[in-house]
Amino acid sequence: MEKSKSFEFYSQDPDSPHPWSADFGFTNASDRRYAFSRQQSFKQPMRDPQTPNFSNDSTKPFLSRNVSSIDIPPGFYAFDHVKEGVFEAKGPAAADKFSVLDFVLWVFRVMRTGNRQMKRLLIMISLNVAYSTAELAIGLFTGRVGLVSDAFHLTFGCGLLTFSLFAVAASRRKPDSVYTYGYQRLEVLSAFTNALFLLFLSFSLAVEALHAFIQDESEHKHYLIVSAVANLLVNLLGVWFFRNYARINLTYRKPEDMNYHSVCLHVLADSIRSAGLILASWFLSLGVNNAEVLCLGLVSVAVFMLVMPLFKATGGILLQMAPPNISSSALGKCRRQIVSREDVTEVSQTRFWELVPGHVVGSLSLQVKKEMDNRHTLGYVHGLYHDLGIHDLTVQTDYV
Repeated sequence: MEKSKSFEFYSQDPDSPHPWSADFGFTNASDRRYAFSRQQSFKQPMRDPQTPNFSNDSTKPFLSRNVSSIDIPPGFYAFDHVKEGVFEAKGPAAADKFSVLDFVLWVFRVMRTGNRQMKRLLIMISLNVAYSTAELAIGLFTGRVGLVSDAFHLTFGCGLLTFSLFAVAASRRKPDSVYTYGYQRLEVLSAFTNALFLLFLSFSLAVEALHAFIQDESEHKHYLIVSAVANLLVNLLGVWFFRNYARINLTYRKPEDMNYHSVCLHVLADSIRSAGLILASWFLSLGVNNAEVLCLGLVSVAVFMLVMPLFKATGGILLQMAPPNISSSALGKCRRQIVSREDVTEVSQTRFWELVPGHVVGSLSLQVKKEMDNRHTLGYVHGLYHDLGIHDLTVQTDYV
């Protein structure tokens, strides 16, 4: 059987002064993978290369050697809905919109079918929203500026608790092509946001205590005592919900522990604040001088001491500091053991950080001798750092 001659193979001279071919559009015409021509195809008038000639005749083969066009069924490419360089609603733009919508709906489904801690957090948020709404309505109706201010404070706190709940739900999503490490660091970010809010709360209480010291306390209105008692009861319920995380120096084994610890500290700080206001009002009724200054100052110091370890831990993870559970002396010892091998000449660019609590990532570069087999060296290096708790290690080898 005679072979078809519709495809002719040829190669262009590499020393040709015209390396680019107008017929093919390849700059490296000497590459024989791309050097072929369709003689019958180029006899026809030139057309737009981005517009294929479609055919609805299903009897024709998908790729015909006897015609100049290639029959591609409609809808084969994702760019079938492109018109004059602008995507229609059926193109990738709509796919992005649908993906965002699906992600949000997926998060709400996880919230609805979550574990006990997620449901408790949802109950806590609902109670705070109801209480802050009632306080805002009463404050606007009676003209009490203090109630309105406290309602806005509680509303902002509800927003942070909602972000914590969203982070717990979104962190369960699997890694994808965009977030290759997954979404678990959202919980670290949520814990850092709660810690930062509590630090600002501590500073605001200190400023309020200073303001109470300068201003005459006899002019103060103590109508906030009822609000403080109600807020204390709501927050004590939240402290009981997350009592397992009510510790200052908590050991974080997973990112969920850090997030729930921040939620517990959030409601605990609000409880201490409400208790301080109640004690200040009681001391003032007994005639104790500067009682409000003393109570607010103690509350400010207590909140600062509670939240500072969490702020350091979350900030260290987000800044990709060295893992605190692995000492620098242990890392230095591993480095010296690797350098002592006869096939390794240098160890450089050693970097180790904590992606989330319980997941340490590391990378380093090795310079090995060219005549040596580096497989045993790589196994030795991975074994050393695996014993330290670094299970995600990338090693780059360069031959010298």
